[in-house]
Amino acid sequence: MATDTDAASSTVNHIDVFWHEGMLKHDTGNGIFDTGMDPGFLDVLEKHPENSDRVRNMVSILKRGPISPYISWNLGRLALIPELLSFHTPEYVNELIEADKEGGKMLCAGTFLNPGSLDAALLAAGTTLSSMKHILDGNGKVAYALVRPPGHHAQPSQADGYCFLNNAGLAIQLALDSGCKKVAVIDIDVHYGNGTAGGFYSSNKVLTTSLHMNHGSWGPSHPQSGSVDELGEGEGYGYNLNIPLPNGTGDNGYIYAFNELVVPSIQKFGPDMIVLVIGQDSSAFDPNGRQCLTMDGYREIGRIVKGLATRHSDGRLLIVQEGGYHVTYSAYCLHATLEGVLNLPLPLLEDPIAYYPEDETFPVKVIEAIKIYIKDKVPLWRTA
Repeated sequence: MATDTDAASSTVNHIDVFWHEGMLKHDTGNGIFDTGMDPGFLDVLEKHPENSDRVRNMVSILKRGPISPYISWNLGRLALIPELLSFHTPEYVNELIEADKEGGKMLCAGTFLNPGSLDAALLAAGTTLSSMKHILDGNGKVAYALVRPPGHHAQPSQADGYCFLNNAGLAIQLALDSGCKKVAVIDIDVHYGNGTAGGFYSSNKVLTTSLHMNHGSWGPSHPQSGSVDELGEGEGYGYNLNIPLPNGTGDNGYIYAFNELVVPSIQKFGPDMIVLVIGQDSSAFDPNGRQCLTMDGYREIGRIVKGLATRHSDGRLLIVQEGGYHVTYSAYCLHATLEGVLNLPLPLLEDPIAYYPEDETFPVKVIEAIKIYIKDKVPLWRTA
């Protein structure tokens, strides 16, 4: 349990947010949820869940919400094509460029590259790289890349799950290339961060930890299952930790998973940079997830992760935006996460809608089973 001294030392007085409004120009269209399909008999089609409205609210709540005095704004930038090659293959990057020249295409289910999408993806990648460089250059300890389209499903050679370029993966590689010896990734998006994991699957320099809904593979673009036995390979064996959680795990279950699995793993690994990959689609009201986190849960996760950064990475923490598709509640959950990172003594915002009765009995059993498996299979847990 953190002491008062730990809490005081983990306090940060502001967060550097990196953003560029050009990312709003990625138009994902309308249809039945994320299919882009119009069956012809519905009067009202919905926006694709990964639409610009969700991010507009994230920007506005940070600019006009009670957290605004703690936010410093920085302008994002386009990534250069050569920068993409630190994570992605030349063939895949060329595929994106050609698709853009031809007016766009559906790269995989739900993932539409339309006119303006590639520039938005390049802005997301470049903005995340600028956020990491800001930390590496000593200009700040905590930076948040507020970006879209998201990236953690994008693999070195293919798009997946609304993602074109792996923003976090590019930033992690930049940290390694800039002298960081070990980078820890904590992904709390409701879906498995398969692209980020895949990019470092053979590396013992990057510990990828993903807490996600137990959704399994969803097709050719996402062959990974996110199961506990996907542990890495070669030198990277044991450095990919999947924590698939049952639907409805909730605040208490997530915090239990952090305390029992995530915190000990980070302590054993000893990173000199931490990357928190956030998605508010783990919330109680998200159309794309069923995990039932509320603002309280996100706030505590932010506090725990910032405490880990204080103890292990000299306070250096990069936060990268991924999913979160409830247009209003995602913004509130983001606000709560950053409140936790700031280690504020009292919540700045009350939760406007959350009420969901929690029973952590089953999630605790699942987490304990994962812990037994990890202790048996993961060398990191046996040697430290």
